Amino acid sequence: MTRDLYAEVTAKIVDSLEHGVAPWVRPWKSDSKGGGLPYNAISGKTYRGINTALLFTPLYAEQGWMTYKQAGDVGANVRKGEKGSMIVFYKPFVVRDRNAPDDGLQHDKTIPLLRAFHVFNVAQIENLPSKYLPAPDLRPDVERHAAAEALLARAQVRHGGDRAFYAPGPDFIQLPHAADFRSVAEYYGTALHELTHWTGHTSRTAREYGKRFGDQAYSREELVAEMGAAYLCANVGIAGKLQHPEYLAAWLKVLKEDKRAILLAASAAQKAADFVLGPVAVETEDSESVAA
Repeated sequence: MTRDLYAEVTAKIVDSLEHGVAPWVRPWKSDSKGGGLPYNAISGKTYRGINTALLFTPLYAEQGWMTYKQAGDVGANVRKGEKGSMIVFYKPFVVRDRNAPDDGLQHDKTIPLLRAFHVFNVAQIENLPSKYLPAPDLRPDVERHAAAEALLARAQVRHGGDRAFYAPGPDFIQLPHAADFRSVAEYYGTALHELTHWTGHTSRTAREYGKRFGDQAYSREELVAEMGAAYLCANVGIAGKLQHPEYLAAWLKVLKEDKRAILLAASAAQKAADFVLGPVAVETEDSESVAA
Protein backbone atom coordinates (compact mmCIF):
# COMPACT_ATOMS: atom_id res chain seq x y z
CA MET A 1 0.00 0.00 0.00
CA THR A 2 1.35 3.42 -0.98
CA ARG A 3 2.00 5.69 2.00
CA ASP A 4 0.21 9.03 2.08
CA LEU A 5 2.91 11.15 3.73
CA TYR A 6 0.80 14.30 3.59
CA ALA A 7 -1.88 12.53 5.63
CA GLU A 8 0.69 11.09 8.05
CA VAL A 9 2.27 14.48 8.73
CA THR A 10 -1.12 16.13 9.15
CA ALA A 11 -2.25 13.39 11.54
CA LYS A 12 0.78 14.01 13.78
CA ILE A 13 0.11 17.75 13.92
CA VAL A 14 -3.64 17.30 14.44
CA ASP A 15 -3.01 14.88 17.31
CA SER A 16 -0.78 17.45 19.05
CA LEU A 17 -3.29 20.26 18.54
CA GLU A 18 -6.16 18.12 19.82
CA HIS A 19 -4.14 17.70 23.01
CA GLY A 20 -3.80 21.48 23.26
CA VAL A 21 -0.16 21.57 22.16
CA ALA A 22 1.21 23.46 19.17
CA PRO A 23 4.18 21.25 18.21
CA TRP A 24 6.16 24.11 16.67
CA VAL A 25 6.31 25.92 20.02
CA ARG A 26 8.77 25.28 22.86
CA PRO A 27 7.36 27.29 25.78
CA TRP A 28 10.53 27.10 27.81
CA LYS A 29 13.91 28.72 27.53
CA SER A 30 16.45 26.66 25.65
CA ASP A 31 20.17 26.95 26.22
CA SER A 32 21.06 24.61 23.39
CA LYS A 33 22.69 25.30 20.04
CA GLY A 34 20.67 27.43 17.64
CA GLY A 35 18.33 28.67 20.37
CA GLY A 36 16.43 25.37 20.30
CA LEU A 37 15.92 24.83 16.57
CA PRO A 38 16.19 21.13 15.65
CA TYR A 39 19.45 20.46 13.83
CA ASN A 40 21.41 17.56 12.42
CA ALA A 41 24.12 16.77 14.97
CA ILE A 42 26.52 15.50 12.31
CA SER A 43 26.26 18.30 9.74
CA GLY A 44 25.33 21.04 12.22
CA LYS A 45 22.61 22.26 9.86
CA THR A 46 19.14 23.13 11.15
CA TYR A 47 15.99 21.46 9.85
CA ARG A 48 13.40 23.61 8.14
CA GLY A 49 9.70 24.00 7.51
CA ILE A 50 7.43 21.20 8.65
CA ASN A 51 10.39 19.26 10.05
CA THR A 52 10.83 21.95 12.69
CA ALA A 53 7.32 21.17 13.93
CA LEU A 54 7.80 17.42 13.62
CA LEU A 55 10.99 17.47 15.70
CA PHE A 56 10.01 19.97 18.38
CA THR A 57 9.16 17.70 21.28
CA PRO A 58 9.08 18.03 25.07
CA LEU A 59 10.65 14.58 25.40
CA TYR A 60 14.20 15.80 24.87
CA ALA A 61 16.08 18.74 26.35
CA GLU A 62 18.36 19.05 23.32
CA GLN A 63 17.55 19.30 19.65
CA GLY A 64 20.43 17.44 18.01
CA TRP A 65 19.26 14.64 15.68
CA MET A 66 20.81 12.10 13.31
CA THR A 67 19.87 9.04 11.29
CA TYR A 68 20.61 5.48 12.39
CA LYS A 69 23.32 5.27 9.72
CA GLN A 70 24.91 8.55 10.74
CA ALA A 71 25.19 7.30 14.31
CA GLY A 72 26.89 4.13 13.13
CA ASP A 73 29.23 6.02 10.84
CA VAL A 74 30.75 7.91 13.80
CA GLY A 75 31.06 4.85 16.01
CA ALA A 76 27.89 5.44 18.02
CA ASN A 77 24.72 3.36 18.27
CA VAL A 78 21.03 3.94 18.81
CA ARG A 79 20.03 2.57 22.20
CA LYS A 80 18.07 -0.69 21.94
CA GLY A 81 14.31 -0.18 21.93
CA GLU A 82 14.41 3.50 20.89
CA LYS A 83 11.99 4.67 18.21
CA GLY A 84 12.88 7.23 15.57
CA SER A 85 10.98 10.42 14.73
CA MET A 86 9.69 10.92 11.21
CA ILE A 87 10.83 13.83 9.06
CA VAL A 88 10.09 14.45 5.39
CA PHE A 89 12.18 15.62 2.50
CA TYR A 90 10.85 17.11 -0.68
CA LYS A 91 12.60 17.01 -4.01
CA PRO A 92 11.20 18.17 -7.34
CA PHE A 93 10.88 15.39 -9.93
CA VAL A 94 10.75 16.58 -13.54
CA VAL A 95 8.76 14.46 -16.02
CA ARG A 96 7.45 14.96 -19.53
CA ASP A 97 3.96 16.45 -19.60
CA ARG A 98 1.90 14.02 -21.70
CA ASN A 99 -1.06 16.42 -21.72
CA ALA A 100 0.93 19.25 -23.33
CA PRO A 101 0.04 20.42 -26.86
CA ASP A 102 1.63 18.50 -29.73
CA ASP A 103 3.71 21.39 -31.07
CA GLY A 104 7.01 19.60 -31.54
CA LEU A 105 8.43 21.00 -28.33
CA GLN A 106 9.19 19.10 -25.16
CA HIS A 107 7.01 20.18 -22.29
CA ASP A 108 8.07 19.23 -18.77
CA LYS A 109 6.24 19.46 -15.49
CA THR A 110 7.52 19.19 -11.94
CA ILE A 111 5.97 16.65 -9.58
CA PRO A 112 6.61 17.03 -5.84
CA LEU A 113 8.29 13.91 -4.49
CA LEU A 114 7.88 13.58 -0.74
CA ARG A 115 9.99 11.02 1.10
CA ALA A 116 10.06 10.03 4.75
CA PHE A 117 13.11 9.40 6.91
CA HIS A 118 13.55 8.68 10.60
CA VAL A 119 16.02 10.40 12.89
CA PHE A 120 17.02 9.89 16.51
CA ASN A 121 17.68 12.46 19.20
CA VAL A 122 21.18 12.54 20.68
CA ALA A 123 19.61 11.45 23.98
CA GLN A 124 18.66 8.17 22.28
CA ILE A 125 22.22 7.45 21.17
CA GLU A 126 25.07 5.79 23.05
CA ASN A 127 28.83 6.15 22.57
CA LEU A 128 28.46 9.43 20.70
CA PRO A 129 31.80 11.27 20.36
CA SER A 130 31.78 14.46 22.41
CA LYS A 131 32.18 16.71 19.37
CA TYR A 132 28.67 15.73 18.26
CA LEU A 133 27.06 16.49 21.60
CA PRO A 134 25.02 19.71 21.85
CA ALA A 135 26.96 22.93 22.36
CA PRO A 136 25.39 25.19 24.99
CA ASP A 137 24.15 28.63 24.04
CA LEU A 138 25.77 30.86 26.66
CA ARG A 139 24.38 34.17 25.44
CA PRO A 140 22.96 36.28 28.29
CA ASP A 141 19.35 37.45 28.00
CA VAL A 142 20.45 40.95 27.02
CA GLU A 143 22.05 39.53 23.86
CA ARG A 144 19.00 37.41 23.04
CA HIS A 145 16.77 40.47 23.37
CA ALA A 146 19.15 42.55 21.25
CA ALA A 147 18.94 39.87 18.55
CA ALA A 148 15.13 40.06 18.63
CA GLU A 149 15.23 43.87 18.46
CA ALA A 150 17.48 43.66 15.40
CA LEU A 151 14.79 41.62 13.64
CA LEU A 152 12.00 44.01 14.67
CA ALA A 153 14.05 46.97 13.41
CA ARG A 154 13.25 45.87 9.86
CA ALA A 155 9.64 47.01 10.29
CA GLN A 156 7.95 50.18 11.52
CA VAL A 157 6.86 49.33 15.07
CA ARG A 158 4.63 51.62 17.13
CA HIS A 159 3.91 51.21 20.83
CA GLY A 160 0.85 52.14 22.85
CA GLY A 161 -2.72 51.02 23.48
CA ASP A 162 -3.90 47.56 24.47
CA ARG A 163 -3.90 45.76 21.12
CA ALA A 164 -1.23 43.99 19.06
CA PHE A 165 -1.75 43.90 15.30
CA TYR A 166 -0.21 44.46 11.90
CA ALA A 167 -1.89 47.07 9.69
CA PRO A 168 -1.17 46.10 6.05
CA GLY A 169 -2.50 49.34 4.54
CA PRO A 170 -0.23 51.83 6.34
CA ASP A 171 2.24 48.96 6.79
CA PHE A 172 3.11 49.17 10.47
CA ILE A 173 3.06 46.98 13.58
CA GLN A 174 1.23 48.18 16.69
CA LEU A 175 2.18 46.74 20.07
CA PRO A 176 1.40 47.55 23.71
CA HIS A 177 4.45 48.68 25.64
CA ALA A 178 6.76 45.84 26.70
CA ALA A 179 6.06 46.63 30.36
CA ASP A 180 2.37 45.78 29.79
CA PHE A 181 3.18 42.11 29.04
CA ARG A 182 3.47 39.43 31.73
CA SER A 183 7.03 38.69 30.64
CA VAL A 184 9.68 39.85 28.20
CA ALA A 185 9.37 36.50 26.38
CA GLU A 186 5.64 37.09 25.83
CA TYR A 187 6.35 40.56 24.47
CA TYR A 188 8.84 39.25 21.91
CA GLY A 189 6.67 36.25 21.07
CA THR A 190 3.81 38.61 20.22
CA ALA A 191 6.07 41.06 18.39
CA LEU A 192 7.58 38.34 16.22
CA HIS A 193 4.09 36.98 15.50
CA GLU A 194 3.14 40.39 14.12
CA LEU A 195 6.46 40.63 12.29
CA THR A 196 5.61 37.40 10.49
CA HIS A 197 2.32 39.00 9.39
CA TRP A 198 4.41 41.96 8.19
CA THR A 199 6.38 39.71 5.83
CA GLY A 200 3.19 38.88 3.93
CA HIS A 201 2.89 42.40 2.48
CA THR A 202 2.77 42.55 -1.33
CA SER A 203 6.21 44.18 -1.38
CA ARG A 204 7.72 41.24 0.56
CA THR A 205 6.47 37.65 0.32
CA ALA A 206 3.00 38.61 -0.94
CA ARG A 207 0.86 36.20 1.10
CA GLU A 208 -2.93 36.31 1.02
CA TYR A 209 -4.38 37.91 4.12
CA GLY A 210 -7.61 36.75 5.71
CA LYS A 211 -10.30 39.40 5.75
CA ARG A 212 -12.65 38.12 8.47
CA PHE A 213 -11.98 36.40 11.77
CA GLY A 214 -12.80 32.72 11.43
CA ASP A 215 -12.65 32.40 7.65
CA GLN A 216 -10.23 29.94 6.04
CA ALA A 217 -7.78 32.53 4.75
CA TYR A 218 -7.65 34.22 8.15
CA SER A 219 -7.04 30.92 9.95
CA ARG A 220 -4.29 29.93 7.51
CA GLU A 221 -2.55 33.28 7.89
CA GLU A 222 -2.70 33.04 11.68
CA LEU A 223 -1.23 29.54 11.47
CA VAL A 224 1.63 30.88 9.34
CA ALA A 225 2.21 33.76 11.77
CA GLU A 226 2.24 31.46 14.79
CA MET A 227 4.70 29.04 13.20
CA GLY A 228 6.86 31.87 11.86
CA ALA A 229 7.03 33.48 15.30
CA ALA A 230 8.08 30.15 16.82
CA TYR A 231 10.88 29.78 14.26
CA LEU A 232 12.10 33.33 14.93
CA CYS A 233 11.90 32.93 18.71
CA ALA A 234 13.94 29.74 18.50
CA ASN A 235 16.47 31.43 16.25
CA VAL A 236 17.16 34.24 18.70
CA GLY A 237 16.96 31.95 21.73
CA ILE A 238 13.83 33.35 23.35
CA ALA A 239 11.20 31.07 24.86
CA GLY A 240 8.35 30.57 22.43
CA LYS A 241 4.77 30.50 23.71
CA LEU A 242 1.44 29.80 22.07
CA GLN A 243 -0.01 33.29 21.92
CA HIS A 244 -3.39 32.53 20.41
CA PRO A 245 -4.95 29.33 21.81
CA GLU A 246 -8.37 30.55 20.63
CA TYR A 247 -7.29 29.69 17.09
CA LEU A 248 -6.84 25.97 17.82
CA ALA A 249 -10.34 24.97 16.70
CA ALA A 250 -10.03 26.94 13.46
CA TRP A 251 -6.60 25.43 12.73
CA LEU A 252 -7.92 21.92 13.32
CA LYS A 253 -10.78 22.56 10.90
CA VAL A 254 -8.36 23.73 8.21
CA LEU A 255 -5.98 20.82 8.70
CA LYS A 256 -8.71 18.18 8.73
CA GLU A 257 -10.18 19.53 5.50
CA ASP A 258 -6.85 19.80 3.64
CA LYS A 259 -4.03 17.33 4.28
CA ARG A 260 -1.53 19.63 2.54
CA ALA A 261 -2.42 22.71 4.58
CA ILE A 262 0.12 22.18 7.35
CA LEU A 263 2.97 21.66 4.89
CA LEU A 264 1.96 24.76 2.95
CA ALA A 265 1.72 26.77 6.18
CA ALA A 266 5.11 25.50 7.34
CA SER A 267 6.63 26.39 3.98
CA ALA A 268 5.14 29.91 4.11
CA ALA A 269 6.30 30.35 7.71
CA GLN A 270 9.82 29.26 6.79
CA LYS A 271 9.80 31.68 3.85
CA ALA A 272 8.68 34.46 6.21
CA ALA A 273 11.41 33.63 8.72
CA ASP A 274 14.03 33.50 5.96
CA PHE A 275 12.90 36.94 4.77
CA VAL A 276 13.30 38.41 8.26
CA LEU A 277 16.59 36.69 9.02
CA GLY A 278 18.10 37.48 5.61
CA PRO A 279 21.86 36.92 5.43
CA VAL A 280 22.06 36.12 9.15
CA ALA A 281 19.97 32.96 8.74
CA VAL A 282 21.59 29.85 10.17
CA GLU A 283 22.97 27.18 7.86
CA THR A 284 20.27 24.65 7.05
CA GLU A 285 19.80 21.20 5.67
CA ASP A 286 19.93 22.29 2.05
CA SER A 287 18.58 19.05 0.59
CA GLU A 288 15.25 19.67 2.26
CA SER A 289 12.27 21.70 1.20
CA VAL A 290 8.55 21.49 1.74
CA ALA A 291 6.09 20.69 -1.00
CA ALA A 292 4.21 23.78 -2.04
